Amino acid sequence: MIKNLLRGFSALSLALAPLLSSPAALAAPTAEVTTLADAVGLVKVTEEDRTGYTRTKFKHWNSGDDATDGCNTRAEVLLAEAVVAPTVEAGCKLTGGSWTSYYDGQEVTSAGSLDIDHMVPLAEAWDSGASAWSAARREAYANDQGSAVSLVAVTARTNRSKSDQDPADWMPPSPEAQCRYVGEWVSTKLRWQLTADDRELEALKVYAEGPCEDTVVRYTPAA
Repeated sequence: MIKNLLRGFSALSLALAPLLSSPAALAAPTAEVTTLADAVGLVKVTEEDRTGYTRTKFKHWNSGDDATDGCNTRAEVLLAEAVVAPTVEAGCKLTGGSWTSYYDGQEVTSAGSLDIDHMVPLAEAWDSGASAWSAARREAYANDQGSAVSLVAVTARTNRSKSDQDPADWMPPSPEAQCRYVGEWVSTKLRWQLTADDRELEALKVYAEGPCEDTVVRYTPAA
């Protein structure tokens, strides 16, 4: 089934090829679609090193994708992920609305009860290659709304339980969320060309070759 789905994406890509020959289209990164197992195989393996890490080296939250809306990245993610849209008051104060925290399946009706989780935590990103980035690229990573999976609104409880751990040490408490989570973790690693250590890679393989073998990974390399 997955192979047929991927063939369909390939056929669509061929059909769209003439439309993608314009300079504007060629300038945009190409979206990649693959199986979870193949995606895991694309992640490079290296030792991790947290030397020199501080959270302040990743500037966030900045003015977001729309610098004119008065909302920072956190608020823009909350607005984008709301199941019922909140009211936006002066100073981008959000009232009302509702969200579903997919890590634990909880419905949340207060924006203040949610954290915006970096799918791959900032410390993990540092360990995995971001230590060599410029400050501007780290800021872009920390505020990345170019991918729907880079930042996710979840209950503060689950975000803080996760902390800076990778899938070898933490998974969402909801079993129904785990395959989605692994796919989005790998997608984010590939989008930003981040590496994995041995334990992390082995944990990803367990899911990719077992309960999550039908998971599809979509990612677009970050500019």
